[in-house]
This record gives sequence, C-alpha cells and structure tokens, in this order.
Amino acid sequence: MLRVMRGKWAGLSISAPAMLVAVLLSGVSSAQQVEGEVPASPDILRVCASSNENPYTSKDGSGFENKVADIVAKAMGRKAVFVYTEKPAIYLVRDFLDKNQCDVVMGLDTGDDRVLTSKPYYRTGYVFVTRTDRNIHIKDWEDDQLEKLTSIAMAVGSPAELILKAIGKYETNMNYMYSLINFKSPRNQYVRLDPSRMVNEVIQGKADAAIAFGAEVGRYVKASSVPLTMEFVPEDRVADGEGKTIEFNYSQSAAVRKSDGDLLKQINEAIAKEQSEIKKVLEEEGIPMLPIES
Repeated sequence: MLRVMRGKWAGLSISAPAMLVAVLLSGVSSAQQVEGEVPASPDILRVCASSNENPYTSKDGSGFENKVADIVAKAMGRKAVFVYTEKPAIYLVRDFLDKNQCDVVMGLDTGDDRVLTSKPYYRTGYVFVTRTDRNIHIKDWEDDQLEKLTSIAMAVGSPAELILKAIGKYETNMNYMYSLINFKSPRNQYVRLDPSRMVNEVIQGKADAAIAFGAEVGRYVKASSVPLTMEFVPEDRVADGEGKTIEFNYSQSAAVRKSDGDLLKQINEAIAKEQSEIKKVLEEEGIPMLPIES
C-alpha cells in the first residue's frame, strides 16, 4: 500500500531489490569512492543519500542537502561521508538507516515517527509555478482561475493530487498528470516525477501550472530564462475523504535512529551553530521559505 507523500517524501511498504551501495567522500575534487559498507567512526558522519535525487542529493555533490550535511558535519568536527544508493530517497530510512548503513538522513519531515528528528533547519510548502505572462494567482481553492486550468503538473500521491480530488478537479487533470509518468501505475511501485520536468512543462506552455514542494522546484524556477511566478498554495479549508484538512507546509529536519539520542543532540547543536550558513545554501538554491515553527 502506498503511503501519501508529504513534504519531500515518505516511506513505502513495498519490496524492492537490493542494490549495491557506493560510498563517496564529500567534496567533489577530493572525493574517493569505495564499494561496500563504511564502519561507524567518531570522525565521520555517514549520510545516506540517493545518488540521483536532484535537487536534494546527487553523487556529484551538487544537491543542496549534500551541502547542508557537509556544513553540519564540519560543525560537529566530523567529515561527511555520503553512502549512496541508486534507490529513490524514500527507501533510505527502511533499507539503510534502520540497517545501520548510515548515521543520518537529511530532509525528513520534522516529527516523522519512524525516527528521531532534529530541530528543523528550514520550512517550506507546496507552491504554484506558472508563467508570469499568464498572470495566474490562485487566492483559494474555489478561485475561478483554478477552474480554467486543465493541465496541472504534480506528483502522483502528493497533497496536490489529494486537494484536486477534494475539490472535484482531479478528473479534468488526471490524463495529463499520468501522461507525465507514461501512465505507469503507482499501485505497486514508486514513480518519481522529475521536478525539473514539471517546471519545463510550464515553461513550454504544455502545463497551465505545476503544484510541487517548494524545495523541489526552487532551483529550476530560479534558473528559468522564461519569467516564472512561484507562490505558496492557499491553506486548505477543504476536508479530504477522511474528514481531515490537507497539509501543504512542512518543516524539514535531519533524522537519526531512535536509539541515537546523543548523536541527535550533537546534530541539533551543529544546526543551531550554523543556521545562518545553512540559510545561505537554501537561499542560493531558490527555495521559498516559511518561518520555522518552534
């Protein structure tokens, strides 16, 4: 059964084949790659990461979570060692953190009940991405402008999909949405929609808008040569099928195993010490940020 994706991602309860894990020491120029497991050490911070999960993590170190993890590790007096997998990031807790393949996973929703999460180091939410020349500004989920949009790019299983179902706009966008993943069924597998593609669909006029997590698309909106508008989606005032409102804004944290309270304390101290440097990375990435809730 597929769990609804929340902020960046959530775990799945489906099986996946085991894959070879590669380890890459942080820093592109001085990186060394080693096959196999890396033993825990007080001198390193083993960071589990997906090797191709841009803009979050990438094997070339360009992901913004790569940079944040490096800042945190240095503040702890450690070296960040990235334990990479080709699996999507949704599997990192279950298949790597829980199996002691790494010490920390970056960018989980604060309060994720599978782990201990640090104090949040940023907060963002779902956004509308539109071409500026379209002059689209959605004020609420009953907005007349929204009614006219028939091609909205969004991730399958995301809060965006849930809200469109709740307001009766899902059917008019379903065929377009599923065309972006070649009509693959998400029932038995996780299907990731590349956030850069969502933005490109808007740029090219193939999509009226994209609804995506701000951290996913900030980089691509910022880099676009076509002026784009990125605005937080309205607060949800529509109940879903279970009578609950749909959450669109999420604080993001580093995560450790529930038995690693001492490590969490060190990470919290490092985040507090380097919050301004972390903020610079996020701002350079183009992530729209909300005040961090205490």
